[in-house]
Amino acid sequence: MQSISEIATRFGALRQQLDRVILGQDRVKTLAITSLLAGGHMLLEGVPGTGKTLLSLALSRLLGCRFRRIQFTPDLMPADLLGANVFNQKTQEFVFRPGPVFTDILLADEVNRTPPRTQAALLESMQENAVTVDGTRYSVSPVFTVFATQNPVEFEGTYPLPEAQRDRFLFKINIDYPEAADESRMLQAYAAGQRLHDEIVASLQPVVSGEELMAARRAISSQVRVEQNIIRYIQELVASTRKDDAVQIGAGPRASLALLEGSRAWAALAGRDFITPDDVKSLVPAVFAHRVTLSPEAEMEGLALEDLLSRIFDQVEVPR
Repeated sequence: MQSISEIATRFGALRQQLDRVILGQDRVKTLAITSLLAGGHMLLEGVPGTGKTLLSLALSRLLGCRFRRIQFTPDLMPADLLGANVFNQKTQEFVFRPGPVFTDILLADEVNRTPPRTQAALLESMQENAVTVDGTRYSVSPVFTVFATQNPVEFEGTYPLPEAQRDRFLFKINIDYPEAADESRMLQAYAAGQRLHDEIVASLQPVVSGEELMAARRAISSQVRVEQNIIRYIQELVASTRKDDAVQIGAGPRASLALLEGSRAWAALAGRDFITPDDVKSLVPAVFAHRVTLSPEAEMEGLALEDLLSRIFDQVEVPR
């Protein structure tokens, strides 16, 4: 079994290769790798051109994994995603033809542009690594991971993800505009003839295999210890969202599990076999962003999620 230091070294090398493609956005890249190690799915939100698709493609290459991209549109049907039984005239039998969901990394591009019926088709595969078609259950890849993207500024013709669907994502990762220095580096690279999204991505070689990723997940689960005071801290942070007057919908039990598993992976990337309170605090925004809904009154008063989190951090005692 891999040691925590070996995992930190191997995924540190993966991060170095990812840095060749995605300039800046350090927190975004760390959260994406953390989510992969924790076995979770990611909801990527950002304006067009901020590297959501590029991040997914680069990670799939560095993991040596199968990658499929599907553009979610209003006319997309569940069968277009899961697959369907097709009649074979030679054998006079129905044969199952797998859909794009039978891959390792699935990029669900603009997931909020397809109706709820098709959005819900992803639920079983995300939660149980399986899909059911015409009463028959099929297993998907053990490393199956969804990178779902959505645009935060265009809402016409969209179908907002329901709470149950959003809750299946480990993290919601907000991708902002690049820093001026990073954008300058990108422009200089393209001016010199380097096409980051094309040539460098094509040159990426696998650093970690799918089997090694699964082994790393098992090692983290068994080797990164969780003290009782950390468990209590996580529980109190999540519970605080359920009793705050500014909150309409608080974080559920999956938020607690996301903080626990995410903090384990975060600690392992730092080469530690134990979780600190700072590990938990670092992941709270990504875990709560899509699970906590502010009340209309709070939003009218101009309260933002960041203000709520700051208040919660002040209220909950940090373990020593």
